[in-house]
Amino acid sequence: MGAPLTGGPSSAGAGDRDGGSRPRAVGGTDRTRVRRLPDLAVDDRATLHAVLDAGRVAHLAIADGDQPYALPVAYARDEERLLVHGSTGSRLFRHLAAGAPACLTVTLLDGLVLARSAFESSMNYRCAMVLGRLTALTGDEKLDALERLSEHLLPGRWAEIRPPSAKELAATLVLALPLDECSVKVSAGPPDDPDDDLDRPVWAGVVPVVEAYGIPQPDPRLRHDLPPPEW
Repeated sequence: MGAPLTGGPSSAGAGDRDGGSRPRAVGGTDRTRVRRLPDLAVDDRATLHAVLDAGRVAHLAIADGDQPYALPVAYARDEERLLVHGSTGSRLFRHLAAGAPACLTVTLLDGLVLARSAFESSMNYRCAMVLGRLTALTGDEKLDALERLSEHLLPGRWAEIRPPSAKELAATLVLALPLDECSVKVSAGPPDDPDDDLDRPVWAGVVPVVEAYGIPQPDPRLRHDLPPPEW
């Protein structure tokens, strides 16, 4: 069991729809206290890390004046921070690098919960939300962060591919977001139908949702007879 998100009590780490008692996940401040379905909150650092390590795409939200934007970004966890990268030509990434407040979310869909009514039908999921300000990385720390990103998304590729050139590095912003203000929710288990729906002749249960790699498709310009990665 890892350290709690905020130094408070920790829990077993799996939410459900049974409404049992569990510690509240405050994630650092009142801003990240889970108010909707608080019984699904998980106040455990190890669960936070597990959710972030399992995902590959996050949504990074930022307000530009009166207009909010949510950017899909690749990311990687590096100990107690998240790493993202984008173009130096991106106005929003420049705002983030300048310290604009942001919200990053990661959601993992684990199953479709088929209940006997539309109201009780749901999803099983794991999700994390991180609030904070990002800082730009430079020098060796920037290059190390790009390697960490590559290894999270494409394990083993960094040792085989060409490293970034000076021009490519200059065109890339690499930002770090500390895991200081976070919340985690986990929903799992069967449908929570009321007793008066149980006699309805409707199949109910959970349809798992899984992510899998397909068959690798070689580049038509591949000039060497090489095996694809074994992922």
